[in-house]
Amino acid sequence: MGRTRTGKALTRSEVERAYLKKRVPLEEAVSRIRSGWRIYVSGNAATPIPFLRALAAREDLEGVELVHVLQLGEDPFQGLPPGRLRRKSLFVGPADREAVNQGRADYVPVHLHQVPWLFQRGLLPLDAAVVVVSPPDEYGFLSLGVEVIASRAALEASPFTLGLVHPRMPRTLGDTFVHVSRFSLLAEVDYPLPTLERGGYSDLEARIGAHVAGLVEDGATLQLGIGGIPNAVLAQLKGHKDLGVHTEMISDGLLELLELGVITGARKTLHRGKVVGTFVLGSERLYRFVDDNPLFELHPADYVNDPQVIAKNARMTAVNSALEVDLTGQVCADSLGTYIYSGFGGQADFIRGAAASPGGKPIIALPSVTSRGLSRIVPLLKPGAGVVTTRADVHYVVTEWGVAELFGRSLRERAKALIAVAHPEHREALRRAARERGLL
Repeated sequence: MGRTRTGKALTRSEVERAYLKKRVPLEEAVSRIRSGWRIYVSGNAATPIPFLRALAAREDLEGVELVHVLQLGEDPFQGLPPGRLRRKSLFVGPADREAVNQGRADYVPVHLHQVPWLFQRGLLPLDAAVVVVSPPDEYGFLSLGVEVIASRAALEASPFTLGLVHPRMPRTLGDTFVHVSRFSLLAEVDYPLPTLERGGYSDLEARIGAHVAGLVEDGATLQLGIGGIPNAVLAQLKGHKDLGVHTEMISDGLLELLELGVITGARKTLHRGKVVGTFVLGSERLYRFVDDNPLFELHPADYVNDPQVIAKNARMTAVNSALEVDLTGQVCADSLGTYIYSGFGGQADFIRGAAASPGGKPIIALPSVTSRGLSRIVPLLKPGAGVVTTRADVHYVVTEWGVAELFGRSLRERAKALIAVAHPEHREALRRAARERGLL
């Protein structure tokens, strides 16, 4: 039996009646939105694309604010009159990057584990929350599916809640379930869930991957994202044993190591045997694999990304990327100078959590040069660049030229180590700059 907000148990027939009573067409659900509302919408592969399109078509709305993490797909708000719909992005991506940098949308720098706090503590009061969910089970529970970062916190903080019931949304397990009674309205939708296919990696990324893999011990618990470097790292781990996973993002790169028996979680010190994450983003094959699979547990970001929780995983090995690193170890990861590119995400969460883990290793991995041949190891960060990971938090910086160990090192020692992993063509210029700063 399911239970209502008051705790009363519902029979299966009562669950069905409760669902049907709240089910309305999407157009009717969108018609309930009012001018001046602040609305949280789920993100990543749970981006509510039909809702956003329908909202953009509401010409009578004014002053509506959309709060969200990474949004996938096109930006349906582009070209709308100013003042109708405005984004407040907690992690900038392709759908809102230009809007943020043109002043048509706002960016809130925030660690991923603190996103639920914004709603729980009333820092961003909400009028509504809109999330994409799986169909209800026989007990009336709908799963938040592939993205649970802050959806529960937003639902609990909002007087109006809308569940978009998607037949292709995986039923993920863990702290993902919301009862039908918690929703004001339910609307059935069906559209292709956003996917992110796993790509390959270059020879340069393979060299980075080999250096990172050399830092990974058997029995370590991993945090990795997606892209060429994480793919290269995972490809180099096929000879490892009993690896575990505690990561914000579950991607296709993990599947091969799961199928090969490299990832077992057998030596994990937290959630032994489980792959733990806060969202899933990848291929349709990945979505099918996680559907109702007890191997995976998804939890909100204030648990998964809490540095104190992360630190409970012994030998926690976190691999994150950067846009540039200065000679003292400051890491810029969310902006290109003043141009906002992404967000804080969980980088600092996992860097700090891994640092506090017994035997943990926080790693920043990046190519030594940009696609234009400019050095990513720089004397000074660009004016306006944001420091996501401070120089006190940095332990390892890895490029295709090797590993720079920075923790506990002086500024002079750091400069020497970072120059050693910079591209050879840029090392002399970096030495001159370091001498001018008094670092060498």
